[in-house]
Amino acid sequence: MAQLYRRRCSSWVYALVGAIIFAVSSSFALAQTGKAPMHSSLPRVLVLATGGTISGKASERSAISYDAGAVTGEDLIAGVPGIEKLARLKAEQISNIPSQNMNSKVWFRLAERINQVFAHDEADAVVITHGTDTMEETAFFLDKVIKTSHPVILTGAMRPSTAISADGPANMYEAVKVAVDPAAQGRGVMIVLNDTIHAARWVTKTSTTSLETFKSQIAGPIGAVDAASVRFFGPPVSFNHIALPTEQNLPQVRIIYAHADMDAQQIDEAVKAGAAGLVIAGMGDGNVSQEALSGLDRAVKAGVIIVRSARVGEGFVNRNVEVNDDEHGLVVSYDLNPQKARILLQLLLANHVRDKSKIQQDFLARY
Repeated sequence: MAQLYRRRCSSWVYALVGAIIFAVSSSFALAQTGKAPMHSSLPRVLVLATGGTISGKASERSAISYDAGAVTGEDLIAGVPGIEKLARLKAEQISNIPSQNMNSKVWFRLAERINQVFAHDEADAVVITHGTDTMEETAFFLDKVIKTSHPVILTGAMRPSTAISADGPANMYEAVKVAVDPAAQGRGVMIVLNDTIHAARWVTKTSTTSLETFKSQIAGPIGAVDAASVRFFGPPVSFNHIALPTEQNLPQVRIIYAHADMDAQQIDEAVKAGAAGLVIAGMGDGNVSQEALSGLDRAVKAGVIIVRSARVGEGFVNRNVEVNDDEHGLVVSYDLNPQKARILLQLLLANHVRDKSKIQQDFLARY
């Protein structure tokens, strides 16, 4: 009886010691990673961090100033409670810059890494953390050159991580929530901020400070997300894609902003500087002064591709309305704002497309 009692006590002691060791190990893992152990059945999400306000820290310059790109992707993940219950997360630092410094080198790096991830089955979805200033441009570039059914989501923040009411953690959580939702498949590159899901083609930043800065002026958002659910407002819409240029550089295309009392000086100087294309952020439905239009005629004769867009922020720029585009040899942007029209023209020129009728078709083709 005494031996049986000792064996039972020993078994109980061993079980207790094992439980303590497991608890200590789990606590240590949690302290090291900021997250509880991840379940192997969860979807795999790769977070590609590029910097921006979401990774910013407060500065002493003023009450609202901050330095972007001060926090790593790993830190961002660790600062979002409950995110480990959504997916198995891994972070890679592609860059750590404010998005006003975003450039085509980072775009190519992102595109190549995303293509590699899905080609080698490294993840089920990709979430990119990015500053808001140029987020729509990065999203549009990636949407044009990446052809995959896997979700690619960009997210960021309007307030730095050290702000009293930072919006980054909620945006990060919701971006991952959308990325792992089955209904997100086949929808191209999306932007998720402020409980809203936007398609890359239509979304644009509209406010310098508001949390509701991103809006899809023409088509509206494609969905909404909250702590309980992800809701898409319609079926997936696929857009035409363009090959990622093999030379990993984009030709010079400049945006010229139209205004009252406009002359042709900027147009002529851009041509002299070697611009392969110009995008006009025109007044109204893409208009410029008569003097500027004469400058565009000279640019066309010099072999420069001209795209008329609009500075007003909403609406279509159609052909042959107030300007005879056929007569002047111009391309119109339709629903693309100047910054996205620039990227599309760069990609087409980088792929050696110079026929204006083909370029115009690419600006119109959406499905």
